[in-house]
Amino acid sequence: MSSNKQYSGNALLELRDVHVAYPSRRRGGSVARAVDGVQLTLQPGEIVALVGESGCGKTTLARAILGLQQLSQGTIQFDGESIPTDAAGKKLFRRQVQIVFQDPTASLNPRQSVYEIVAEGLRIHGNSENEHKIVSAALERCGLHPADRYLLRYPHELSGGQRQRVVIAGAMVLEPRLLIADEPVSSLDASVRGEILKLLQDLARDKNMAVLVVTHDLGLPWNIADRIAVMYLGRIVEIGTTEDVLARPKHPYTRALLSVVHEHLQLEQQILKGDTPDPTSISRGCRFNPRCPMVQSGEAERLGILQKCLNDDPVLPNKQNNDHIAACHALNI
Repeated sequence: MSSNKQYSGNALLELRDVHVAYPSRRRGGSVARAVDGVQLTLQPGEIVALVGESGCGKTTLARAILGLQQLSQGTIQFDGESIPTDAAGKKLFRRQVQIVFQDPTASLNPRQSVYEIVAEGLRIHGNSENEHKIVSAALERCGLHPADRYLLRYPHELSGGQRQRVVIAGAMVLEPRLLIADEPVSSLDASVRGEILKLLQDLARDKNMAVLVVTHDLGLPWNIADRIAVMYLGRIVEIGTTEDVLARPKHPYTRALLSVVHEHLQLEQQILKGDTPDPTSISRGCRFNPRCPMVQSGEAERLGILQKCLNDDPVLPNKQNNDHIAACHALNI
């Protein structure tokens, strides 16, 4: 597990009340609130895991950070400035913010050699001086050494882990300040997942680079993240240091997810019931109440908070960077 860190100074990335809504394709249909009021910061050198089920808004939020998805409300600031909208500003921003996708095979052009793939970013951004040296250094920094052994190979000649290292090298060749890793190891064999996670951790430390890891797997952050943000139906419902969230989960949703992942936590296994969340019909009150084990078991009624759960929307309290907080009425009794 990554050690807890203390950060000071301005955040590299700051999200304030971020909303992304998709209009209905049907006339008169409900709006899909894919991201629904997210607050989040990342500091240089910090790794934050954004965790939640498929459809909770994680990827939409990542696209918004990259400037690929228009906000319905709120602001995103990078290094104290709003994400630029002009062509020159966008180009500079996208050099500083890179993404690593889930499937390295789909990310790589099968007709390009490893050299061409990694050099592409340098050429797009007009930095061709010492190209061979920079490409080789990026490959070796990502564990493909000696680089000369890989430069003329094609993706089909590499293993899954090697392909993902090439993808990461293609991002790192531009020396980004923020890396977004979208399910970076979910398509890889278990034998190489730890190596890729260790690589991301080393890059964050050595380059003082912030990393946002998007994943559905709550087992992954234990090995890499400094903090965990748990997302449910468009909103972060719990956030804190990795040790706090995984060892002492506060939100019923987090506890349910962890109960089937970490047996050593000795949590009673909870299988979430109910349909997959629908961002077009978010329930009144707590958005988790239709599936909440505390509501379904009668515990919320026993504690005298059932009406709040059904009618009042809980929000995350104001916090410091390393505070462990959750949006749940049961925490306020």
